Amino acid sequence: MQTPALPGPAEDTVLGARVTPEGTHFALWAPRATRVELALLDDRDRQHNSELAQGPDGTWSAFVPEVGHGQRYGYRVHGEWDPSTGRRFNPAKLLIDPYARAITGGVDFAGPIFDHTPESNFLPDPTDSFGAVPLSVVVADSPPPTRLLRPPALDELVVYETHIKGYTRQHPTVPEHLRGFYSGMAYSAVVDHLRDLGVNAVEFLPLHHFVSEPFIVGRGLRNYWGYNTLGFFAPHGPYSATGTLGQQVAEFKAMVSALHEADIAVILDVVYNHTCEGGHEGPTLCWRGIDHGAYYRLTEDQRNDYDVTGCGNALDTSQPAALRMVMDSLRYWVTEMGVDGFRFDLQTTLIRDGRHHVDQDHPFKQLVAADPVLADTIMLSEPWDLGPYGYQVGRWGPRWSEWNDRFRGYTRDFWRGATHGVQELATRLRGSSDIFDHSHRAATSSVNFVTAHDGFTMRDLTTYDLKHNEANAERNRDGTDDNRSWNHGNEGETEDPEINAARRRTTRNMMATLLLSAGIPMITAGDEMGRTQRGNNNAYCQDSPVSWMDWNDVWEDQLELTTALLRLRAAHPLLRPTTFLHQEEILDNVGRGLGRTSIAWFSELGVEMTVEQWHEGGRRTLGQYLSDASNAFYLLVHAADEPLEVTLPDGPWAASYTVALNTGLPGELPSEPIKAGSAIEVPGQTIILFSIGLPHRATATRRSV
Repeated sequence: MQTPALPGPAEDTVLGARVTPEGTHFALWAPRATRVELALLDDRDRQHNSELAQGPDGTWSAFVPEVGHGQRYGYRVHGEWDPSTGRRFNPAKLLIDPYARAITGGVDFAGPIFDHTPESNFLPDPTDSFGAVPLSVVVADSPPPTRLLRPPALDELVVYETHIKGYTRQHPTVPEHLRGFYSGMAYSAVVDHLRDLGVNAVEFLPLHHFVSEPFIVGRGLRNYWGYNTLGFFAPHGPYSATGTLGQQVAEFKAMVSALHEADIAVILDVVYNHTCEGGHEGPTLCWRGIDHGAYYRLTEDQRNDYDVTGCGNALDTSQPAALRMVMDSLRYWVTEMGVDGFRFDLQTTLIRDGRHHVDQDHPFKQLVAADPVLADTIMLSEPWDLGPYGYQVGRWGPRWSEWNDRFRGYTRDFWRGATHGVQELATRLRGSSDIFDHSHRAATSSVNFVTAHDGFTMRDLTTYDLKHNEANAERNRDGTDDNRSWNHGNEGETEDPEINAARRRTTRNMMATLLLSAGIPMITAGDEMGRTQRGNNNAYCQDSPVSWMDWNDVWEDQLELTTALLRLRAAHPLLRPTTFLHQEEILDNVGRGLGRTSIAWFSELGVEMTVEQWHEGGRRTLGQYLSDASNAFYLLVHAADEPLEVTLPDGPWAASYTVALNTGLPGELPSEPIKAGSAIEVPGQTIILFSIGLPHRATATRRSV
């Protein structure tokens, strides 16, 4: 059976290291330990150990005078070695404080970092791990970053997913000593690019302190993405240009201030579903040594980890202390570090109960909903994990916006010609109503994306049919084979101008589909400029030019289109609805019907789609009409290869049409206004957004559909 729930620390217990004018108070929750030592390290790496006293709630604490900011420390936790009850106490292993605000040093993977012997995972290893493991750092309180004066509403939100190191590692304007660091991200040229592009939220790949996995290091590589957390309260030390003895905290806050001053929100990709310790056969660096059964999900025999993440272990939020740690971490990053939101990796793991079952009424969700600190934070869910019933897309409720993998897969398929008709296209354009239009949810429930850190870039979707992950040293066996990509007739880069033109057009079409669909768009950094990873669709271990942004290889047409799309989206609420539209009739200011609806769907004939047309499997053309009392837009999607004569809707729908933007080439479409009811030739593989001049007076009245 699962480890019985252990009473967590008392509500008023303050965990971690807290600095006062007289010294530092240390507190560690370890209710099944028999003894806890605090190891303080001096400038010569000599250890000075102090005994902690146990409190009634299982918290061990001590006040150490004349110890303050920058002090390195760790814990040695004594207790019974009994893996059959989830106890793997081994005081030979120096442990990180789970509440450490900074971490310094690395892991010596050839050192004694395992709590067990090489011969058996269930026999304790008495070798001291000091010198082979990182250390916690005492960090004094400091003022939080500059606040974001106007946080974006969810319908305004444009998420830009990026890697903090890779984004500036090769930036030509950022000073070399700042490239790849928090301070590089705060550099004016970088912030200006984001602001000029039109994004208002940067979602960083994990910035909680992390380490590499032993198997990656064994291949001469390193964990680049960061989904391998060692400290849920500590900003990743190696991203600091100024030091790792607390300087990373100050540098992180300065970066947040710089982004906030440019009206850009900061979202952290957080990995609370598992930790860097992996399964019980992995290294013991923190939680396993404090209490294996109190932090991790275990199998019925209590000896092995119950893994629903694919990473060796799963954090057990049915245990009060583990859940408390997650909530304390979230509040810390909001109140002290200035973060505006979170994207939760493999979030279904966080709502599994003591029997490992998925529970959408889990205490985690209840606590988030009730917490005033988190009330205004952006909450984005990756709504699945790898365990039973782990796929929970559409089920998270009104508080959450969810990664929509259906949007990703369909958009890729549509633009490579692998879909049937246009019914699902309409569904995706209107916010994936089939998934989210229930339980009073908003159209912003869907986080739309075509690419993410995991998989091909948008450019590579048009350049490669197959993954090319040889650099990962796994014989190209890693990464998905379900790329849904289209190389346009040539695998890899080419000098053929026709192929390159077709690839760029498809890339523009995918970006336009993303940014003109209802929901929250997420752009993967570099997709607005044609970034390539050379066909690598699993670059998690590529801390190299494969993953770094190449600022000298820019597709200007893609950048211009993305910027124009984002400007239009920001300026016109019609293009970013908050509710699901159901063809409600538009009324004037005295309640009279204007003969048009909030949304309508048209064929190339300029009339509303018929039932038969909706069921045409070969149909590749669809018009979407959007309007309110004073404005209207017409989105025309034509994905067939050949040009098509299209009639623009007449009558109460419009008086004239003007091309606001399109994914074609200059000169392919008229620039002057077009009279409603006119026919125009639309090139193949083209999206057009028309702004509409409305009739001065609409006398027709129609019922709501």
